[in-house]
Amino acid sequence: MPHSRTPSSRSLFPRMSLSRRDLLAASLALPALSALPARAATKLKVSHQFPGGTLEKGDFRDRLCRIFAAELAKRSNGELDCDIYPNSSLMKTNAQISSLRKGALDLSLVPISYAGGEMPEANIGLMPCLVSTYAQGMAWKTSQVGKDLADYLASKGLIVVSWVWQGGGVASRDRPIIVPEDAKGAKIRGGSREFDLMLQAAGAAVLSLPSNELYAAMQTGACDAGYTSSTSLISFRLEEVAKHLTAATNRTYWFMFEPLLMSKAIFDKLPQDQRDLILKIGSEVEAFAYREAAIDDKAVAEIYAAKGAKIHTMDAAVIEKWRVIARATAWKDYAEKNANCKKLLDLAEQVPA
Repeated sequence: MPHSRTPSSRSLFPRMSLSRRDLLAASLALPALSALPARAATKLKVSHQFPGGTLEKGDFRDRLCRIFAAELAKRSNGELDCDIYPNSSLMKTNAQISSLRKGALDLSLVPISYAGGEMPEANIGLMPCLVSTYAQGMAWKTSQVGKDLADYLASKGLIVVSWVWQGGGVASRDRPIIVPEDAKGAKIRGGSREFDLMLQAAGAAVLSLPSNELYAAMQTGACDAGYTSSTSLISFRLEEVAKHLTAATNRTYWFMFEPLLMSKAIFDKLPQDQRDLILKIGSEVEAFAYREAAIDDKAVAEIYAAKGAKIHTMDAAVIEKWRVIARATAWKDYAEKNANCKKLLDLAEQVPA
Protein backbone atom coordinates (compact mmCIF):
# COMPACT_ATOMS: atom_id res chain seq x y z
CA MET A 1 0.00 0.00 0.00
CA PRO A 2 1.51 3.35 -0.99
CA HIS A 3 2.06 5.58 2.06
CA SER A 4 0.39 8.98 2.26
CA ARG A 5 2.32 12.22 2.59
CA THR A 6 1.60 15.84 3.25
CA PRO A 7 0.94 17.71 0.02
CA SER A 8 3.67 20.05 -1.08
CA SER A 9 3.15 23.79 -1.23
CA ARG A 10 2.83 23.49 -5.00
CA SER A 11 -0.25 21.30 -4.70
CA LEU A 12 -1.78 23.59 -2.08
CA PHE A 13 -1.61 26.77 -4.12
CA PRO A 14 -2.44 27.08 -7.83
CA ARG A 15 0.37 28.07 -10.11
CA MET A 16 0.19 31.71 -11.02
CA SER A 17 2.28 34.16 -13.02
CA LEU A 18 3.11 37.65 -11.75
CA SER A 19 3.50 40.64 -14.00
CA ARG A 20 6.28 43.19 -13.60
CA ARG A 21 3.65 45.63 -12.31
CA ASP A 22 2.58 43.10 -9.61
CA LEU A 23 6.18 42.59 -8.49
CA LEU A 24 6.79 46.33 -8.29
CA ALA A 25 3.66 46.87 -6.23
CA ALA A 26 4.67 44.07 -3.88
CA SER A 27 8.17 45.47 -3.43
CA LEU A 28 6.78 48.90 -2.61
CA ALA A 29 4.55 47.40 0.05
CA LEU A 30 7.41 45.70 1.93
CA PRO A 31 9.05 48.84 3.35
CA ALA A 32 5.73 49.85 4.86
CA LEU A 33 5.71 46.64 6.91
CA SER A 34 9.37 46.72 7.92
CA ALA A 35 9.16 50.42 8.81
CA LEU A 36 7.19 49.65 11.97
CA PRO A 37 9.99 49.86 14.56
CA ALA A 38 9.86 48.34 18.04
CA ARG A 39 8.99 50.92 20.67
CA ALA A 40 11.96 52.60 22.26
CA ALA A 41 12.87 51.29 25.71
CA THR A 42 11.53 53.26 28.66
CA LYS A 43 13.82 53.44 31.68
CA LEU A 44 12.00 53.62 35.02
CA LYS A 45 13.62 54.62 38.32
CA VAL A 46 12.54 52.71 41.44
CA SER A 47 13.49 54.24 44.80
CA HIS A 48 13.22 52.90 48.35
CA GLN A 49 14.83 53.41 51.76
CA PHE A 50 15.75 49.80 52.50
CA PRO A 51 19.08 47.98 52.22
CA GLY A 52 19.92 46.70 48.76
CA GLY A 53 20.44 43.05 47.89
CA THR A 54 19.87 40.63 45.05
CA LEU A 55 16.95 38.73 43.58
CA GLU A 56 17.62 35.87 46.01
CA LYS A 57 19.00 37.53 49.15
CA GLY A 58 18.33 40.56 51.32
CA ASP A 59 15.42 42.67 52.49
CA PHE A 60 12.30 41.28 50.81
CA ARG A 61 11.13 44.76 49.84
CA ASP A 62 14.27 45.31 47.78
CA ARG A 63 13.90 41.81 46.35
CA LEU A 64 10.27 42.53 45.43
CA CYS A 65 11.38 45.58 43.45
CA ARG A 66 14.04 43.53 41.67
CA ILE A 67 11.64 40.68 40.88
CA PHE A 68 9.12 43.21 39.57
CA ALA A 69 11.78 44.88 37.42
CA ALA A 70 13.09 41.58 36.03
CA GLU A 71 9.63 40.37 35.08
CA LEU A 72 8.74 43.72 33.55
CA ALA A 73 11.84 43.72 31.35
CA LYS A 74 11.30 40.10 30.33
CA ARG A 75 7.62 40.32 29.51
CA SER A 76 7.84 43.69 27.77
CA ASN A 77 10.71 42.38 25.60
CA GLY A 78 12.96 45.07 27.03
CA GLU A 79 10.57 47.95 26.32
CA LEU A 80 10.23 48.64 30.07
CA ASP A 81 13.40 48.55 32.12
CA CYS A 82 14.02 49.58 35.74
CA ASP A 83 16.95 50.88 37.73
CA ILE A 84 16.67 50.15 41.47
CA TYR A 85 17.93 52.72 43.99
CA PRO A 86 18.01 51.23 47.53
CA ASN A 87 19.10 52.92 50.77
CA SER A 88 17.53 56.26 49.76
CA SER A 89 20.47 56.57 47.34
CA LEU A 90 18.43 58.45 44.73
CA MET A 91 16.67 60.87 47.05
CA LYS A 92 15.86 61.37 50.71
CA THR A 93 13.27 59.04 52.18
CA ASN A 94 10.62 61.65 52.90
CA ALA A 95 10.95 63.20 49.43
CA GLN A 96 9.80 60.07 47.58
CA ILE A 97 6.03 60.51 47.69
CA SER A 98 6.03 64.18 46.71
CA SER A 99 8.42 63.30 43.87
CA LEU A 100 6.03 60.59 42.68
CA ARG A 101 3.15 63.05 42.72
CA LYS A 102 5.12 65.55 40.65
CA GLY A 103 6.29 62.96 38.13
CA ALA A 104 9.93 63.45 39.22
CA LEU A 105 10.18 59.80 40.35
CA ASP A 106 8.69 56.79 38.56
CA LEU A 107 8.16 54.18 41.31
CA SER A 108 8.76 53.75 45.02
CA LEU A 109 8.05 51.12 47.62
CA VAL A 110 7.26 53.34 50.58
CA PRO A 111 5.12 53.39 53.75
CA ILE A 112 1.95 55.21 52.73
CA SER A 113 1.74 56.87 56.14
CA TYR A 114 4.80 58.94 55.19
CA ALA A 115 2.39 60.92 53.02
CA GLY A 116 0.15 61.75 55.98
CA GLY A 117 1.44 65.30 56.28
CA GLU A 118 0.32 66.26 52.78
CA MET A 119 -2.56 63.76 52.48
CA PRO A 120 -4.31 63.08 55.83
CA GLU A 121 -6.22 60.11 54.41
CA ALA A 122 -2.93 58.25 53.94
CA ASN A 123 -2.52 57.83 57.69
CA ILE A 124 -5.05 55.02 57.62
CA GLY A 125 -2.14 52.92 56.33
CA LEU A 126 -0.66 52.80 59.83
CA MET A 127 -3.65 53.10 62.12
CA PRO A 128 -3.00 51.34 65.44
CA CYS A 129 -5.17 48.31 66.17
CA LEU A 130 -7.18 48.66 62.94
CA VAL A 131 -5.65 45.73 61.03
CA SER A 132 -4.75 42.60 63.00
CA THR A 133 -3.87 39.98 60.34
CA TYR A 134 -2.26 39.89 56.90
CA ALA A 135 -5.41 38.37 55.45
CA GLN A 136 -7.44 41.30 56.73
CA GLY A 137 -5.00 43.83 55.28
CA MET A 138 -4.88 42.14 51.89
CA ALA A 139 -8.68 41.94 51.84
CA TRP A 140 -8.72 45.72 51.60
CA LYS A 141 -7.67 45.48 47.95
CA THR A 142 -10.98 43.97 46.86
CA SER A 143 -13.11 45.65 49.54
CA GLN A 144 -14.69 49.06 49.28
CA VAL A 145 -12.11 50.64 51.59
CA GLY A 146 -9.31 49.57 49.25
CA LYS A 147 -11.12 50.76 46.15
CA ASP A 148 -11.84 54.14 47.72
CA LEU A 149 -8.29 54.47 49.04
CA ALA A 150 -6.81 53.61 45.62
CA ASP A 151 -9.12 56.14 43.95
CA TYR A 152 -8.10 58.78 46.47
CA LEU A 153 -4.40 58.11 45.93
CA ALA A 154 -4.90 58.23 42.16
CA SER A 155 -6.55 61.63 42.53
CA LYS A 156 -3.35 62.73 44.27
CA GLY A 157 -1.11 61.39 41.52
CA LEU A 158 -0.27 57.94 42.92
CA ILE A 159 -1.06 54.54 41.38
CA VAL A 160 -1.01 51.49 43.67
CA VAL A 161 0.95 48.84 41.76
CA SER A 162 1.37 46.26 44.57
CA TRP A 163 -0.53 45.94 47.85
CA VAL A 164 2.02 45.15 50.56
CA TRP A 165 1.25 44.86 54.28
CA GLN A 166 3.76 44.34 57.07
CA GLY A 167 3.34 43.39 60.69
CA GLY A 168 5.74 44.84 63.20
CA GLY A 169 6.79 45.20 66.79
CA VAL A 170 8.94 47.37 69.01
CA ALA A 171 12.63 47.18 69.89
CA SER A 172 13.72 48.97 73.05
CA ARG A 173 17.00 49.85 74.70
CA ASP A 174 16.39 49.36 78.41
CA ARG A 175 12.89 48.14 79.19
CA PRO A 176 10.25 46.29 77.18
CA ILE A 177 7.22 48.07 75.73
CA ILE A 178 4.34 45.62 76.04
CA VAL A 179 1.31 47.18 77.74
CA PRO A 180 0.45 50.89 77.55
CA GLU A 181 1.86 51.56 81.03
CA ASP A 182 5.32 50.61 79.75
CA ALA A 183 5.38 53.57 77.37
CA LYS A 184 5.14 56.22 80.08
CA GLY A 185 8.15 58.53 80.03
CA ALA A 186 9.88 56.77 77.14
CA LYS A 187 11.02 58.43 73.90
CA ILE A 188 9.39 56.30 71.22
CA ARG A 189 9.17 56.28 67.44
CA GLY A 190 5.72 55.09 66.37
CA GLY A 191 5.78 55.52 62.59
CA SER A 192 2.69 57.63 61.91
CA ARG A 193 0.80 60.57 63.33
CA GLU A 194 -2.03 58.33 64.48
CA PHE A 195 0.30 55.86 66.15
CA ASP A 196 2.01 58.75 67.90
CA LEU A 197 -1.31 60.01 69.24
CA MET A 198 -1.93 56.65 70.91
CA LEU A 199 1.58 56.56 72.37
CA GLN A 200 1.25 60.11 73.69
CA ALA A 201 -1.97 59.18 75.45
CA ALA A 202 -0.03 56.33 77.08
CA GLY A 203 2.51 58.86 78.38
CA ALA A 204 5.30 58.54 75.81
CA ALA A 205 7.35 61.31 74.22
CA VAL A 206 7.13 60.62 70.49
CA LEU A 207 9.74 61.03 67.79
CA SER A 208 9.03 61.42 64.07
CA LEU A 209 11.69 59.87 61.85
CA PRO A 210 11.86 57.29 59.05
CA SER A 211 12.77 53.74 59.99
CA ASN A 212 16.19 53.91 58.35
CA GLU A 213 17.21 56.55 60.93
CA LEU A 214 16.18 54.46 63.94
CA TYR A 215 19.55 52.78 64.51
CA ALA A 216 21.43 56.06 65.00
CA ALA A 217 18.68 57.48 67.21
CA MET A 218 18.64 54.44 69.48
CA GLN A 219 22.42 54.16 69.51
CA THR A 220 22.82 57.73 70.78
CA GLY A 221 19.95 57.48 73.27
CA ALA A 222 17.84 60.04 71.44
CA CYS A 223 15.24 57.28 71.10
CA ASP A 224 14.42 54.66 73.76
CA ALA A 225 12.26 52.43 71.60
CA GLY A 226 11.15 52.14 68.01
CA TYR A 227 8.13 50.54 66.38
CA THR A 228 8.70 49.31 62.85
CA SER A 229 8.05 46.31 60.64
CA SER A 230 9.65 42.97 61.43
CA THR A 231 11.64 43.23 58.21
CA SER A 232 13.03 46.65 59.18
CA LEU A 233 13.80 45.39 62.69
CA ILE A 234 16.04 42.86 60.93
CA SER A 235 17.41 44.90 58.02
CA PHE A 236 18.40 47.93 60.10
CA ARG A 237 20.18 45.69 62.65
CA LEU A 238 18.37 47.15 65.65
CA GLU A 239 19.25 44.00 67.60
CA GLU A 240 22.68 45.62 68.06
CA VAL A 241 21.20 48.48 70.13
CA ALA A 242 18.16 46.79 71.74
CA LYS A 243 17.89 44.67 74.88
CA HIS A 244 14.18 43.92 74.41
CA LEU A 245 11.93 43.02 71.49
CA THR A 246 8.15 42.83 71.56
CA ALA A 247 7.61 40.76 68.44
CA ALA A 248 4.71 40.20 66.05
CA THR A 249 5.24 36.44 66.25
CA ASN A 250 1.75 35.69 67.60
CA ARG A 251 -0.21 38.87 66.93
CA THR A 252 0.34 42.61 66.79
CA TYR A 253 -1.46 45.95 66.76
CA TRP A 254 1.16 47.46 64.39
CA PHE A 255 0.29 46.73 60.75
CA MET A 256 1.48 49.02 57.99
CA PHE A 257 0.40 49.44 54.37
CA GLU A 258 3.62 49.80 52.38
CA PRO A 259 2.71 49.62 48.68
CA LEU A 260 4.75 49.78 45.52
CA LEU A 261 3.53 53.07 44.08
CA MET A 262 3.91 54.59 40.64
CA SER A 263 3.63 58.18 39.56
CA LYS A 264 0.28 58.60 37.80
CA ALA A 265 1.84 61.25 35.55
CA ILE A 266 4.36 58.69 34.29
CA PHE A 267 1.87 55.80 34.26
CA ASP A 268 -0.64 57.70 32.13
CA LYS A 269 1.96 58.45 29.45
CA LEU A 270 2.55 54.75 28.77
CA PRO A 271 0.56 52.81 26.16
CA GLN A 272 -2.33 50.73 27.49
CA ASP A 273 -0.62 47.36 27.09
CA GLN A 274 2.36 48.52 29.17
CA ARG A 275 0.09 49.91 31.87
CA ASP A 276 -1.78 46.61 31.99
CA LEU A 277 1.49 44.69 32.27
CA ILE A 278 2.74 46.85 35.15
CA LEU A 279 -0.45 46.25 37.14
CA LYS A 280 -0.49 42.54 36.30
CA ILE A 281 3.06 41.94 37.51
CA GLY A 282 2.48 44.21 40.48
CA SER A 283 -0.45 42.04 41.51
CA GLU A 284 1.54 38.84 40.99
CA VAL A 285 4.36 39.82 43.37
CA GLU A 286 1.93 40.45 46.24
CA ALA A 287 1.97 36.75 47.16
CA PHE A 288 5.75 36.98 47.55
CA ALA A 289 5.41 39.96 49.91
CA TYR A 290 2.68 38.24 51.93
CA ARG A 291 4.84 35.16 52.45
CA GLU A 292 8.10 36.94 53.19
CA ALA A 293 6.56 39.40 55.68
CA ALA A 294 5.13 36.51 57.69
CA ILE A 295 8.48 34.71 57.60
CA ASP A 296 10.22 37.80 58.98
CA ASP A 297 7.70 38.01 61.85
CA LYS A 298 9.10 34.69 63.08
CA ALA A 299 12.73 35.21 62.09
CA VAL A 300 13.07 38.52 63.96
CA ALA A 301 12.59 36.87 67.35
CA GLU A 302 15.30 34.31 66.61
CA ILE A 303 17.75 36.98 65.43
CA TYR A 304 17.24 39.17 68.52
CA ALA A 305 17.38 36.23 70.91
CA ALA A 306 20.70 35.16 69.38
CA LYS A 307 22.05 38.62 70.26
CA GLY A 308 20.90 38.30 73.86
CA ALA A 309 17.73 40.39 73.72
CA LYS A 310 14.71 39.31 75.75
CA ILE A 311 11.74 38.41 73.54
CA HIS A 312 8.18 39.36 74.45
CA THR A 313 4.92 38.66 72.61
CA MET A 314 1.40 40.06 72.66
CA ASP A 315 -1.88 38.35 73.38
CA ALA A 316 -5.48 39.43 72.80
CA ALA A 317 -5.74 41.11 76.21
CA VAL A 318 -2.67 43.27 75.56
CA ILE A 319 -3.94 44.33 72.16
CA GLU A 320 -7.34 45.22 73.56
CA LYS A 321 -5.70 47.56 76.09
CA TRP A 322 -4.03 49.41 73.24
CA ARG A 323 -7.21 49.36 71.14
CA VAL A 324 -9.17 51.17 73.86
CA ILE A 325 -6.63 54.00 73.75
CA ALA A 326 -6.42 53.95 69.95
CA ARG A 327 -10.17 54.35 69.50
CA ALA A 328 -10.30 57.34 71.84
CA THR A 329 -7.29 59.07 70.27
CA ALA A 330 -5.99 58.00 66.86
CA TRP A 331 -9.25 56.73 65.41
CA LYS A 332 -11.21 59.71 66.74
CA ASP A 333 -8.67 62.24 65.48
CA TYR A 334 -8.54 60.63 62.03
CA ALA A 335 -12.31 60.48 61.62
CA GLU A 336 -12.58 64.16 62.53
CA LYS A 337 -10.08 65.25 59.85
CA ASN A 338 -12.65 65.26 57.06
CA ALA A 339 -15.62 63.30 55.73
CA ASN A 340 -13.44 61.14 53.51
CA CYS A 341 -11.25 60.06 56.43
CA LYS A 342 -14.34 59.08 58.42
CA LYS A 343 -15.69 57.13 55.47
CA LEU A 344 -12.41 55.22 54.98
CA LEU A 345 -12.23 54.35 58.67
CA ASP A 346 -15.83 53.16 58.73
CA LEU A 347 -15.21 50.99 55.65
CA ALA A 348 -11.99 49.55 57.12
CA GLU A 349 -13.80 48.48 60.26
CA GLN A 350 -16.17 46.42 58.11
CA VAL A 351 -13.33 44.20 56.80
CA PRO A 352 -13.23 41.08 59.00
CA ALA A 353 -9.98 40.02 60.68
